[in-house]
This record gives sequence, C-alpha cells and structure tokens, in this order.
Amino acid sequence: MSLPELPPLSHYFSPEHEAFRASLRSFVAREITPFVNDWDEAETFPLSLYKKAADMGASGVGFAEEFGGTPGDVFHKIILAEEYARCGSGGVQASLNSHTIGLPPIAVAGSHALKQRVLPSVLKGDKVAALAITEPGGGSDVAALQTTAVREGDHYLVNGEKTFITSGMRADFITIAVRTDTNSQGANGISLLVLEGDTPGLHRSPLKKMGWWCSDTAHLRFENCRVPVSHLVGEEHHGFKLIMANFNNERLFMAAQAYGFAQVCLEEALDWARQRHTFGQALSERQVVRHKLMDMQMRIDTARSTVHELAYRIEHQLGDPAQLVARIAMAKVLATQAMQFCADQALQILGGMGYMRGTRSERIYREVKVMMIGGGSEEIMKDLAARQLGI
Repeated sequence: MSLPELPPLSHYFSPEHEAFRASLRSFVAREITPFVNDWDEAETFPLSLYKKAADMGASGVGFAEEFGGTPGDVFHKIILAEEYARCGSGGVQASLNSHTIGLPPIAVAGSHALKQRVLPSVLKGDKVAALAITEPGGGSDVAALQTTAVREGDHYLVNGEKTFITSGMRADFITIAVRTDTNSQGANGISLLVLEGDTPGLHRSPLKKMGWWCSDTAHLRFENCRVPVSHLVGEEHHGFKLIMANFNNERLFMAAQAYGFAQVCLEEALDWARQRHTFGQALSERQVVRHKLMDMQMRIDTARSTVHELAYRIEHQLGDPAQLVARIAMAKVLATQAMQFCADQALQILGGMGYMRGTRSERIYREVKVMMIGGGSEEIMKDLAARQLGI
C-alpha cells in the first residue's frame, strides 16, 4: 500500500512519456526488484540485465538512432531515474546505467569512427561503458588530476590512477580524463580518451563499499597503456568543459534518483506503520508517526518539483546557463538531503526491523552517503552554486 500519486502535469510529461514510464515500471518490477536482495548479498548482478534493459528500450534513450539509440528528451531521462529508483537498490542503477555518464562525451564530441566503434555495442547491451575521472589525490577537484597521456606517434602513453570507478571491473570501454599537456596546471591541458578494457597495462582492483554492494567499483591503475590518438574525445587539451557538462547532466539525474529512493522509504514506512500495532493501535494512527510521514512527503514533493521545473527550463533553454548550473547543484543537495531524511525516518518508524538487512530502507540508508558525495560532494555543490550566482 502506498500514498496516492499526483497525476502527471501535462506541460512536463506527454502521453508518450507516460507510456514509456509504464513500460519501464513494469520492467523494473519484473526483472530487477525481486532480485535486489540476492544481488546485493552476491555483490554483483547478471550481465544479462544489460541486454534486457537495452531490448526494452531503456539504455539508448537520448542517443542518436544512427548508433542504436532511441529518441528521448530530458523528461525521458528523468523518468529513467525515477523508475529505476523504485527497485530500492542504488547499486543496480549505478552499474546498469554507467554508460549514461561514460558515453555522453563520446556522443557529443567523439569522431564518427569512435562513435561507431563504441556506442552501438554498449547501447545494445553487449558491452559495458564507464567513466573514470576521480583520482586518489583529487576527489571532487577535477582540475587537480595527475594521470598523464603523452603522445608517441599515433598513440598516447597513459600513466596514473583512478579510483571509485563505477563498473570499473567489468567495463569494456572507459572514458578517462587525462592531462595531455604535462606543463599545464588546473583545468588547462586536460583531455578525454577512450581506453578499451583489454588494453595492456590496465590493472583493476575491486573496492569494498558501505553500500551499492551489487555495483562493481574499482581502483584503476594505468602503466604505459597505449591508447590510439583516434580515441581522443573532442579537442586535445580542451576536455575540461566536456567533463563539466557531463557532471551537470549527472547531477540532475542523481537528484531525480535521490527523491525516487526517498519515495521508496516513505512507502515502506507507511506500509509498516499501517500494519504494525503497539498498545492496541496502529502506528499510523499516532500523531507523532503521521507527522514523520508528512515531513517525508513534504521533502520529496519539494525536491521533485524543483527537478521537474529545472528539467523544463533545460529542455526549453530557458534562463541563464550559469543560473541553471547553480540550481542543478542546489537541486542535488536538496534531493539527497531529502533522501537522507527519509531513510533515517523510515528506519525510525520500522524500529528493529529497519535495522535488519533485507528491508529497502536499510539498504537505502547505507546508500545515502554515496549519493551526497558522488558526482560532486554537498560542500562542492554549495560552493559551485554560490560562485555561479555571484555570492
């Protein structure tokens, strides 16, 4: 049993959007949700899921049809984030959709030959793509990256390390940020390259995590990895803008995922409150519990409304770009704080049962922090927003 949903607003979601939502919701309920506990305990999920997601039309949304994509706008991607969150497992959506952060720079700035080599096989679910930006010594400070790519003839020689890389263990294509101008500092001289998973000199180590257990997360080390110059994405030394644009997209959809997970916590808490009786009364009949549930709903509605309005502005190119960047950053903070609050309150309502592995809220509680840190930490987001707004 769950709270009734508000009807979709016509100026945000068309009948085509809602048909896609219904199809995706059915797919998640059938192919993912029943298995997330087992996959979490196994710390993996089947490779076959990539193919299933591709076959139902989820993986290629927003990518060019020429390369196996399907037409879609910002709201199709918002639906993807919201509906995948319904399974209650961030680990599944993180690795299953790692191509949504690994492929966009290629789709935007890669050569036609590079697009043809990478995109079709990933969008069909036959290959896995990942993005490798973060380094052990840099964290959210992308401009401080130390991995180098020195050109030698028709190849770059790549040396360095990346860490916390989603799908890093199983990825066939890894879009990596490197410093191609070793005499430069900061954002200057940074490029993007596509490194293939079987490249000699690539070493991968799995990382153990607090949450997202079924998502493989890797530490990558590059020792004289030879990457063809043809695998350069965009212009040499000018990759930083591509990275930042990619982050803005990622942050918006992380915000949608976050309030989606918060909704899962609310629904589980409400279910429990209606069924659980103490001292002859259902928990849901107690004012203190009802207030907790309404506090959760208010935060979810606020985050959802903010993201939908932002998506509308982005889709219709309304507003100053710097203002939109600031509000995307703020939306990520708002939504992940809602997720944190709702996960905490859900566990409080569930009591001892909420502390047991197997409840959706317990899993989401463990996954809150990666959402507040990944894609740009809360502190970085607030500072970025302040700079963009001239504060």
